[in-house]
Amino acid sequence: MLGLGTVARKVFGTPNDRKVKTARPLVAQINALEPEMQALSDQGLIDKTAELRERAKGGESLDALLPEAFANCREGAWRALGLRAFDVQLMGGIFLHQGNIAEMKTGEGKTLVATFPAYLNALTGKGVHIVTVNDYLAKRDSEWMSNVFSALGMTTGCVYPNQDDVEKRAAYACDVTYATNNELGFDYLRDNMKPELSQMSQHGHNFAIVDEVDSILIDEARTPLIISGPAQDRSELYTAIDLLIPELLDEHYKLDEKTRNVTFTDDGNEFLEELLVTRGVLPEEQSLYDPESTTIVHHVNQGLRAHKLFTKDKDYIVRDGEVVLIDEFTGRMMSGRRLSDGLHQAIEAKEGCDIKPENVTLASVTFQNYFRLYNTLSGMTGTAATEADEFAEIYGLGVVEVPTNRPIARIDKDDAVYRTQGEKFKAVIQAVRKAHEKGQPILVGTTSIEKSETLSQLLTTEGIEHNVLNARQHEKEAQIVGDAGKLNAVTIATNMAGRGTDIKLGGNVELKVLDAIAADPEGDADEIRKRIEDAHTADEKAVTDAGGLFVLATERHESRRIDNQLRGRSGRQGDPGMSAFYLSLDDDLMRIFGSERLEKVLAGLGMKEDEAIIHPWVNKSLERAQAKVEGRNFDIRKQLLKFDDVMNEQRKVIFAQRLDIMKSEDLSEVIGDMRAEVIDDLVDQYMPPKTYADQWDMEGFHQALMERMNMDLPVVAWGEEEGVDDEEISERIEKAANEMMAQKAVAFGPEDMRRIEKQMLLQTIDGKWREHLLMLEHLRSVVAFRGYAQRDPLNEYKNEAFQLFESMLDGLRQDVTQKLAQVAPMSEEERNALVQQMIAEQTKIAAGAAAGTDAPTSDKIPSKGAAITAGAAIEGFDEADPTTWGNPGRNSECPCGSGKKFKHCHGRLA
Repeated sequence: MLGLGTVARKVFGTPNDRKVKTARPLVAQINALEPEMQALSDQGLIDKTAELRERAKGGESLDALLPEAFANCREGAWRALGLRAFDVQLMGGIFLHQGNIAEMKTGEGKTLVATFPAYLNALTGKGVHIVTVNDYLAKRDSEWMSNVFSALGMTTGCVYPNQDDVEKRAAYACDVTYATNNELGFDYLRDNMKPELSQMSQHGHNFAIVDEVDSILIDEARTPLIISGPAQDRSELYTAIDLLIPELLDEHYKLDEKTRNVTFTDDGNEFLEELLVTRGVLPEEQSLYDPESTTIVHHVNQGLRAHKLFTKDKDYIVRDGEVVLIDEFTGRMMSGRRLSDGLHQAIEAKEGCDIKPENVTLASVTFQNYFRLYNTLSGMTGTAATEADEFAEIYGLGVVEVPTNRPIARIDKDDAVYRTQGEKFKAVIQAVRKAHEKGQPILVGTTSIEKSETLSQLLTTEGIEHNVLNARQHEKEAQIVGDAGKLNAVTIATNMAGRGTDIKLGGNVELKVLDAIAADPEGDADEIRKRIEDAHTADEKAVTDAGGLFVLATERHESRRIDNQLRGRSGRQGDPGMSAFYLSLDDDLMRIFGSERLEKVLAGLGMKEDEAIIHPWVNKSLERAQAKVEGRNFDIRKQLLKFDDVMNEQRKVIFAQRLDIMKSEDLSEVIGDMRAEVIDDLVDQYMPPKTYADQWDMEGFHQALMERMNMDLPVVAWGEEEGVDDEEISERIEKAANEMMAQKAVAFGPEDMRRIEKQMLLQTIDGKWREHLLMLEHLRSVVAFRGYAQRDPLNEYKNEAFQLFESMLDGLRQDVTQKLAQVAPMSEEERNALVQQMIAEQTKIAAGAAAGTDAPTSDKIPSKGAAITAGAAIEGFDEADPTTWGNPGRNSECPCGSGKKFKHCHGRLA
């Protein structure tokens, strides 16, 4: 008997079916316009783009322009590339434009799909970013698809690492810009460290299409992007501690593989303390539990993690004497990425590499918060449905499964589970040999470099020729993947290395043609192409007859999605194919996360040597284990985001203020307000409210004014005058300070004074922000322990982070005021040198880093205790709502009608 849910789906269709159904009328409209576009000349396509741009600027919605824009783009792609988009590709483009994730299987042509919504959204002139997982794909796709965009009269740019600044700004200024997620995030941070508006690269965040969206927004979102600078060199300490770790016994620490955590036991702490004292690392009179030992304890913990949690050729490789991290999901090298908190240095000490100094954070952002800057975000992947809840909760993205152009003909076998890894690999070799003998191409998936190389040695021993694709062969990635579909090809790949390049049966024609032309540059290119295409047709038929691509996975990954990606390499565009997973009870997932029930069932069946258990129940049990791990990883990312959201609000305020400052020609009013608040704070400190004159510390006040304001004023005498109160003295000091700064402006020249004020303000903001990030890092590590006192670490972090932010703003006002008060007039050459030096320092910080915003803006730095966002226009004064107060000057009359100055009335409360 069918369940109610099943009956309802049969009658009404699934939610996904309904979304697909709503897109079909739009596809029909696009198809109906095809003859009209075919009739246009090449110039006519460009003229059509100009017409659509004008209509978009005139207020016509992009939704209304969609059928004509997509039809024009399809014709442009046909003429430029000889590719006519299928209806399902148009459908995928529609879902992307609507701000969804289009789940499209491998080989369905996602690269071409992206051109449709990109072209449509670029009509607004606000730019479109297409995001890829690596630099190779960014360059390849931009070069390939630039033919389409140029045929339509649009410009295409590509952003890549170590790019010249002028070229990078030009790339971002294009209608469509291709870039990796890392480069976009780092450029956002770099831009917000630049000293001048003209040096910024990005111009707002309008519309983004993220290719391999699951890899970028989920897999890589566990670690934030950090721009850092070198700190104190502690290489000797790392080396000394590294020598101690091998002396630890198993009872000295606890290893939890599920949470990837390792901690010292009480015995371990005692043993370690004795060892540290003996080796002279810890002073004899000092205990590990003393506050002075915090740094040593931190480094010892990181040394333990480096040895027990990080494995060479799995988590990292050593290349040219350097520790290079490996992406656990793709098997690719992450050059330039370093582990923070001294963990990378601990691994360098373990491997005997040069230990680079630790870094201090200059700027950071998570991928979640970076991509949430975009007005519209969309994405493409072959596997997103299993993570639909996370996409919806974190990014507000829906997932739509787009139908395949042709039915999937791939055969997916049930998992085969063996007792040991040895038995499993023996079975894998037999399966590879059997398929290889009939010419069937095989893609063998492994989870680490170490396992891919072990398997490679076994195949070599058996005399089976093969290619290995892992982080060591990063540069040959496209070539190896292009050859993976050839007759008799055997390819071993770590996880999803090679993702983004199609595996075509018989091999990749374009790569074959390019290789042949390179080998025979004098030959006729057309003849070479014809010869290779004819040979390819025969190869493709032979591979098809042999059963298509056989994907053989040697282990289940923590995520079902990664397994589905590997499986999806076979069976593209209706091709025949097969996939199978060979597992063992020794595999990490089975050992750490496999259910006890599964182990009991397998034990009860009495498995014999070289015998495999194959049953759908095993698949389901493994999928449940994977779902548990996915849920745990989601919680890790969600927790990271909750803490980063606190910093993100502050980051947006600071970055928005920097942008305002760079756009402003005259900051004298902002500087004046800062100066006045510093004076008010000094008055409150040395002449506290509601105190008598004989309680005032006028000598201390005089000294403070000398130090902070560079002013020698007779405040001691003023304090002895009859009837003088704190407000009167505050106004006298403010008047004297304004006169002093006005004289400096005359001496410097108004234009130079404005430049100095701007650069001084930017330089101080950046310095304070860097200090603040360090404070937040320390706070984050401390609040975690407050859970033991039944206090919520996140709430504690929020409260204290806000107090730290207010303190930072106070310090900012004081520093800017003090620096400007001490600036002395100088010759023209000295003035220019000072300004250029300040600009150069800022540029150096931004350029030496590793790696617009839509935040609410204000025309001044928030005053002490003020709301972070800008005040609204006055619409009737409401005492309980400061946004109705307007933006009166400190010495203006208070809008409440009291007749007092704003700074002495509601301004004091604001």
